[in-house]
Amino acid sequence: MNVEELREYCIVKKGVTEEFPFDAETLVFKVMGKMFALVPLERVPSQCNLKCDPERSEELRDTYDGIITPGYHMSKVHWNTLYVEQLPPQLIRELVDHSYELVVASLTKKLQQELKDLQ
Repeated sequence: MNVEELREYCIVKKGVTEEFPFDAETLVFKVMGKMFALVPLERVPSQCNLKCDPERSEELRDTYDGIITPGYHMSKVHWNTLYVEQLPPQLIRELVDHSYELVVASLTKKLQQELKDLQ
């Protein structure tokens, strides 16, 4: 999977927006205003930061040593950095979904209802 394929996968999710809140090189995907994915566009090899359950984070880091690492410039407990082109596309999609779902679960009931009501 390349960065454009990752972008296409993220942007079609319900309630998702993309923006550059930090700088012109870091693409951020948000669901209902909350970050679930960050993609530093200038990084080589391509990377993506995704939110992850802490226990699962440890398992992934052990299984994919050096390819999935603690989140760069993020909470090392709740975020992972993935080297996108070195991982199976299905795993990346699964981890994007997991990040999205974690963020949706943390939204207020009002925002969750607004998300549900989106077409």
